[in-house]
Amino acid sequence: MINVKDILETITMIQDENLDVRTITMGISLLDCCDSDVDRMCAKVYDKITRSAKDLVRTGESLEKELGIPIINKRISITPAAMVLAACEDRDAVKLAKTLERAAVTCGVNFLGGFSALVHKGFSAGDRELIEAIPQALAETEHICASVNIGSTKAGINMDAVGLMGRVIRQSAQLTADRGCIGPAKLVVLCNAPEDNPFMAGAFHGVGEPDCVIHVGVSGPGVVRAALAKAGKDKNLSEIADIIKKTAFKITRTGQLVAQEASARLGVPFGIVDLSLAPTPAVGDSVAHILEEIGLEQCGTHGTTAALAMLNDAVKKGGVMASSHVGGLSGAFIPVTEDAGMIAAARSGCLTIEKLEAMTAVCSVGLDMINIPGDTPAETISAIIADEAAIGMVNSKTTAVRVIPAIGKSVGEELNFGGLLGEGPVMPLNTASSATFIHRGGRIPAPIQSLKN
Repeated sequence: MINVKDILETITMIQDENLDVRTITMGISLLDCCDSDVDRMCAKVYDKITRSAKDLVRTGESLEKELGIPIINKRISITPAAMVLAACEDRDAVKLAKTLERAAVTCGVNFLGGFSALVHKGFSAGDRELIEAIPQALAETEHICASVNIGSTKAGINMDAVGLMGRVIRQSAQLTADRGCIGPAKLVVLCNAPEDNPFMAGAFHGVGEPDCVIHVGVSGPGVVRAALAKAGKDKNLSEIADIIKKTAFKITRTGQLVAQEASARLGVPFGIVDLSLAPTPAVGDSVAHILEEIGLEQCGTHGTTAALAMLNDAVKKGGVMASSHVGGLSGAFIPVTEDAGMIAAARSGCLTIEKLEAMTAVCSVGLDMINIPGDTPAETISAIIADEAAIGMVNSKTTAVRVIPAIGKSVGEELNFGGLLGEGPVMPLNTASSATFIHRGGRIPAPIQSLKN
């Protein structure tokens, strides 16, 4: 039974502690849009998206007003575009990207994800064409997000794709250097990519999903931090974990309510609630500040990985009891430029890329929204991807890399993307070469623990 105390607590979470639903994402299958003619395919894609998502933004806005819960983003994810492109005789991926951009603008969504390829075991028709078109596609669109899955626990790591993605990320930064290198901020390279992720830039609509589905991503780092602050400094870590679990339950119930209502009103099946704590650059909405509330002087110091592991686990345990279907990434995000506490820690030098890599072994995703020197070789970017993919492959978890080469800038200088993408310093990298390793190519075999049957 809901009582007055619960209602007042929820109001406080929304007004003072930055509780929000970060995204309502509609997943749309485009498999029925395949055609040998690229123009006919693009026309089908535009019609399918605009027909399916015509009421998405309006529904999100009406739910926001009726429930009093901020719904920050309304987004679309689609079948990996390389699959749709494969049937075309003229595989013009940039033309498809521009069609997707036009559909996103028509529907009024913040982002459209799924300009993607799944190449963890090798390239098939349409994959190379799409990947090589990513820099131009992101330079010539505003709302499109791209992702490439280059590894999995079952398949190993496709090092030919890893090498290619280093070059693609660098080229994307160069083509958007006049706009703060925004291109790579909308591009992520994944290992063990989930098919039902509502968050950008890694969202795509998996082939095992329904024709159309609604996913919701919740967020509330500020709520968790406030709950820990109220608990005081005398609680032990078992008690801290319990507080986080109870808070995650309350946050997730909000997402479940929005997901069910959106599903009913749109006449589309409810997919999953993603439990992730997704920070923003706003004051009071930081995952790093949760870790500091637990007892660290600054995020990045010794103990950060342990505190993050506890946080991530407690969020999952609390949230999973609050929703009928949990999926996506579900954990704590650590995007450097999108988190006020991490921005401060990176500027002070307390948070390094090596520490971030260790943190990715226990958190929700990976090396996310990290500005790197503009002269970083493509092979070094590829090696960063390979390291991160290895963590995901061996630990059977999703890992990802979203790094931004700051063209023309060096360590300590800043890039400012604005909005939820935030800002942050260029972080130093190890400058020893990885080129010979990357140029070997081939595949890193799947680990022995992948043999589960």
